[in-house]
Amino acid sequence: MSKDDRSVLSWLAFVAALAALSVAIFGLKDNGSSSGSAAGGGGGAKPTVNVTLKDFAFEPATITIPTGGATLHLMNGGQAPHNFKVAELGITSIDISAGASYDLNIPATPAGTYKVICPQPGHEGAGMVGSLVVSDSASGDGGSAGGTPTTTPPTAGHDASSNSAMDARMLAAAQLFPAKTAGHGGDLAKYTVAADGYKEFVVEAKVVDWEVEPGKIVKAWTYNGVVPAPEIHVTSGDKVRIIFKNSLPQSTSLHFHGIQVPNVMDGVDPYTEAPTTPGGEHIYEFTAKGPAVGIYHSHHNAQEQIPNGMFGALTIDEIPTPQVLIDKGYPEKPTKSVNMVLNDAGVIGLSLNGKSFPATEPYTIRVGQTMLVNYMNEGLLVHPMHMHQPLGWIIAKDGVPLITPMPTDTLLIAPGERYTVLYKGVEPGVWAWHCHILTHAETADGMRYMVTALIVER
Repeated sequence: MSKDDRSVLSWLAFVAALAALSVAIFGLKDNGSSSGSAAGGGGGAKPTVNVTLKDFAFEPATITIPTGGATLHLMNGGQAPHNFKVAELGITSIDISAGASYDLNIPATPAGTYKVICPQPGHEGAGMVGSLVVSDSASGDGGSAGGTPTTTPPTAGHDASSNSAMDARMLAAAQLFPAKTAGHGGDLAKYTVAADGYKEFVVEAKVVDWEVEPGKIVKAWTYNGVVPAPEIHVTSGDKVRIIFKNSLPQSTSLHFHGIQVPNVMDGVDPYTEAPTTPGGEHIYEFTAKGPAVGIYHSHHNAQEQIPNGMFGALTIDEIPTPQVLIDKGYPEKPTKSVNMVLNDAGVIGLSLNGKSFPATEPYTIRVGQTMLVNYMNEGLLVHPMHMHQPLGWIIAKDGVPLITPMPTDTLLIAPGERYTVLYKGVEPGVWAWHCHILTHAETADGMRYMVTALIVER
């Protein structure tokens, strides 16, 4: 990427961040079931402390209350259901849906620091962890007494009064892109042709160190040591053999999501096979039938294994460019094809192809060229993926070509869904490309998480 490209992208990050941070969401519905004025120690009214549950963080991350107890006004400002759990105290809230709130009573508690998590599957691993500090000297002024909550400012913990300080943080974050990190996933898988004509792929499940963003190294659960796993690409009629080896510390299985296979090869233990135990091996065979855009992933303790990195693209043939678009001047074959696997949980967290901004990969095409993108959602949440300028045409859903393509610039992708979108470069520039759930793309410190860019050159 040239210095000019970096300058344009930095300017874009600055403008987009300011716009995103100008949005505030209020009017959360109160589903509380406990009184905000419940009596605390000494007979006085307990203070009410506001806590916002986001995807995936608590705000504030450190919650301070007095030893006499408090009412926590929990507000779900995210897109997924969340809970508030303090295991040491035996306290867990109800499931709080997006946009709702709940008053959680904390009784008189000994002074100390207690770990707080969201117990929803995968959320603790995604970083939704905080602290409850109980102190003799705390006044509980994180909210007002008598059950009347105050609104937590969206930039709590930052010098929001200083525009220049915020601008500098945003610019610094943008200038890191694209940051170099160890490891690259999603490249084409290698195979050998056996004597009986089968294309043989070796897939090994194993735990490795994986750098999601600069300095964030996690224990990822992978196929062949990368996230996403290498793309298995074959042609209709190919006989495919996958030699699956389990080097994980627990049993697993291999499922071919969206791919036509015999039932006995579906990879869903204990129904179609026995689980593959640690150190074990299993052989999967099928004849490729396409076109298809699928995913291979675990189907055993999937809530942990998949978000932690066990997913990869499995494609058969190519999705054809519709004739109606060829008539509009689109080339018959795309200039390049890209798989974009979305994740939001586990040790990987909010990411595109196993990386978080600024370590995500930018893509480049020229004016008049096209890029075919297979979106694949392997997370727990829906993600509205938004391309800032090049208009996209949805040409296939779950690997099935559409009779009539549909235009899009923002596409909502649910867990397990695959959409194939064809983009054409029209206007030169560096165009932001990101999830449009704002907390998945921007913070007061600049762009983060599910953000990359498409560079259109002349």
